[in-house]
Amino acid sequence: MLDDHSRLAGAVHQPALVRLHRSLSRLRSVITVMNTGAHPDDEANGMLAALRFAYGMRVVVACSTRGEGGQNALGPERGGALGVLRTAEMEEAARRMDADVAWLGHGPNDPVHDFGFSKNGDDTLRRWGEERIVERLVRAYRQYRPDVVIPTFLDVPGQHGHHRAMTRAAERAFVLAADPSAFPEHAGLGLQPWQASKFYLPAWSGAGYAYDDEVPPPPTTLSIQVAGGDEVTGLAYRQLGEWSRAAHASQGMGVWRDDPVDQWSLHLKLQTGGPSESESDIRNDLPASLADLAGAPGLTQVAAAALREAQEHIDAAIAAFPDRKRIGEALGRAARLIEGAKKDLDREIVDRMGHRLDRKLREIDAALFEVHANAVRAIFKGSCHPGARITLDIYIDAPGLADLTVSPRLPDGIEAVETARQPGHVQYAIAIPASASHTGNYPEAYDPMGGNGEAGVIVSGDVEGHTIRIDLDPEEPLKIGPLQSLSLDPAIAVIRTGDGPSSIRVQAMGAGPVEWQAPEGWNVRTEGGDWIIDPPKRAGAGSSRLIPIVDGRPASQVRTIAYTHIRPTSFIAPVEFKILTLDVALPPDARIGYVGGGSDNVGTHMRRLGLDVTDLAEADLEAGSLSEFATIVVGIFAFGLRRDLRAATGRLHRFVEEGGHLVTLYHRPTDDWDPDHTPPRRLVIGSPSLRWRVTDPSAPVTVLKPESPLLTYPNRIEANDWQGWDKERGLYFAAEYDSIYEELLALNDPGESPLKGSLISARIGRGRHTHVALVLHHQLDKLVPGAFRLLANLVQPA
Repeated sequence: MLDDHSRLAGAVHQPALVRLHRSLSRLRSVITVMNTGAHPDDEANGMLAALRFAYGMRVVVACSTRGEGGQNALGPERGGALGVLRTAEMEEAARRMDADVAWLGHGPNDPVHDFGFSKNGDDTLRRWGEERIVERLVRAYRQYRPDVVIPTFLDVPGQHGHHRAMTRAAERAFVLAADPSAFPEHAGLGLQPWQASKFYLPAWSGAGYAYDDEVPPPPTTLSIQVAGGDEVTGLAYRQLGEWSRAAHASQGMGVWRDDPVDQWSLHLKLQTGGPSESESDIRNDLPASLADLAGAPGLTQVAAAALREAQEHIDAAIAAFPDRKRIGEALGRAARLIEGAKKDLDREIVDRMGHRLDRKLREIDAALFEVHANAVRAIFKGSCHPGARITLDIYIDAPGLADLTVSPRLPDGIEAVETARQPGHVQYAIAIPASASHTGNYPEAYDPMGGNGEAGVIVSGDVEGHTIRIDLDPEEPLKIGPLQSLSLDPAIAVIRTGDGPSSIRVQAMGAGPVEWQAPEGWNVRTEGGDWIIDPPKRAGAGSSRLIPIVDGRPASQVRTIAYTHIRPTSFIAPVEFKILTLDVALPPDARIGYVGGGSDNVGTHMRRLGLDVTDLAEADLEAGSLSEFATIVVGIFAFGLRRDLRAATGRLHRFVEEGGHLVTLYHRPTDDWDPDHTPPRRLVIGSPSLRWRVTDPSAPVTVLKPESPLLTYPNRIEANDWQGWDKERGLYFAAEYDSIYEELLALNDPGESPLKGSLISARIGRGRHTHVALVLHHQLDKLVPGAFRLLANLVQPA
C-alpha cells in the first residue's frame, strides 16, 4: 500500500497544467451568469461550459430542490437519502464545469422540496410557498450578483410544474432583487439590492421523452455560437457538458455525441434600461473585463489606468501559459494594481463594482497557488462525533511556497492543536466538544474554488509581492455525526392478521445499550443477543412504529453513500422499526423468481409477505431452469441495468409460452425497452412521460375488469386498497399494445382523459404477461396496505 506522501500525485482530479489553465481562463471575464432550475440535472451544462471555459464567465447554478422525490437508477437510496446522493452528483457536475451551486431548498423537511412530479406550476408554487421561493431567489441574486439570468425551462403547459414554478419565480426575483423595499431583512445578512442586467428565456423547446411543451418557444434574439472547441481537451463544449451531465448517474444522464454544434438560442425577455436594437453577443452592454470596468463613470483617472494595466498583465499571463515564472510575475503585478485601484474608489463605486474586483483578486490568488503548488491534501482521520478526538493531516507539495502559512478552518467552538510538523506534513489534534451539533445532510452551497463544508485548510502568505489566501477543501468533508450509529436488521416487518401473533427477531447493530419506545400492547425483550418483538395477541390491521432509544435519545443511523462518480458522503436519519399488520392472503404454489436492477425493494417486500422468492443471477437467466418458478418478477429499470436480462428475453418469452407468469414493473423508454422484442407481445411505453402518468396519489381508480383474477384472487381488491397512496399513482404507462392485452384499470389526473395502460395483462400460450406501470415499489416502501394486497395477487401463477 502506498503511503500518504506517495499518493499525492494520485489525489489530483486533473493534471497540474490543466488546473493551471482552468484557473487562468477564469481571469478573462468579470461577468456572472446564473442558470436557474428545479432539480439537480436541470442545468444547461453544454451552454454553461461554453460560457465558463470559452468566455471566462463565472457560472452559478441556482437549484430549488435536492431531487429527493425522483427516481434512482443506481441503487436503493430514496427520499432524503436520494436527496443527499443527488446533491453530491450536482456538486460533481458543477466541479466538472467549474460552477457554483446555490441551493434554495434544503431537503424533504423543507417546504421547498421535490415532492414528486407535478404537472402544474401554480400547484408547485402553492406547495412551496411562492413568496418563500421568490425570497430565496432574490437572496441568491443579491449574494451572487449575476449579470445574466437564464432559466433552463419555459413556463408553458406540458412542462414539469417544478420547472414552470422556478422560471416564473426567477423572473419575479429579477425585478424584486433591485427593489430596496423588497425583503429588507436581507440587509441584516450583509446583502444589498442588486439589479441583474439581462433575463433570457431558452429559445428551445423543453419537450422530449419526459416533457411535451404545448406552445413553441419564443423567437431567438441571440444565438450563442462558439467555434473551435475547448482549448484544454479539444472537445466541443456540448461534449464537456455531457461529461458534466454524466455526474447525474442516478438519473441516467450523460450521452456522448459525435461532432455536436456549439450553438444555443436565447430569447431576451428583460433587460435593464431596455433591450439593444440588436444583440450579437451575450456580453453586449455588459462590462466583460477589467478594461471595460475602467470605463465606468465616476472612476478616477488613477483607478481607471490601474485597471487597464491590470488587464494587460492578465492578458500577458494567459498568453504566457505554460511558463509558470512569467505567469506568476504578471499575475502578481495585476493583483497589486487591482488592490491599488480599490483604494482609490469612493463608496458608491465600491458598492457598484467592488464585488467584481474582489472576485478577480480571489481568482488571481487561486491561479498564483496553481503556479507554485503541485498539491495540498487535507485528511481527517477518526470517527467524528460529539466528544470525539480526531486528527487532521495536511500534506503539502509546494516547493515554491515555502513561506506560506497553512492552518485548519474549523467550526466555531472546535480548536486544533499542532502535534507534528515536518517538511511537507503538518498534523493537528482536534477535540470535538460534547455539545457539538450534528452536521446537516444538505450543504447550503458549493463553490468550485473551495471553502465548502464546515472545515477546510487556509493557505496564506506572500506570493509575487501579493498576499494570497486560499480555502482548500479536505478530501472528505468533516461531518459530525451521532456518537452511536444504530442499524436494525430487519427494519420493517409485515404481519398477516390471519397468521395470528408471531414474534419478530431483530438485530440492533452498532450501538451500546438500547431501550425501546413501543406502542401499548407491544413487548420488546432480549434473546441470544437479539431483540424479540412480541405483537399484541389481537393486533388489528394498521401500522406501528417502535423507536430505539440510545443514551436517552431516539437513535440515529449514519449511512455512507459511496459511488465511484461522487465524493463519498453520508446521510444521518432517525431509526425506527416499522410494522405493517394487514389482512392479506398469499397465492398457493407461488414460487417466484425475482430479477432486480437494484432500484427497488420489491424482492425484499415479497419475502416480508412470506412469499417464496429467489433472486435470479446472471447464471440463472443464462442457463438455469426457469420452469422451477411459477412467476418471474422483473424490477423497475432492470432491462436497462442488466445486460444478462436483455440477453435472456427469448428464454423469458418461452417461460411465458410454456405456462409461466411474467410480471414486468415499470420501465422508461430509455431502459433498452424494445416494444417489439422486450415484452412477449408488442408493448410501447408512453412518451413523453408527462402524458402517460397520473401524479395525483388520490386520483380515482376505475376497475375495467372487476372479475379479473389479478383483482380478485387471492384478495379482492376494493376501493380502500387504493387509499393512502403516496406521491403518485403511476408513470410510464403503456401507450400502445397488442390487442391480446386486457386493460384492467383506468385512472387520470383531474381534467385529463382516462389512461388505461397502468395495469395490463395477457394470456400468451399457456402463460401470462402482466405489465405494471403503477408505482407499486414506492407504495411498498411506504407500507401502503393495498399495495401489498395487490402485489400478492400479481404474483399468482398463470
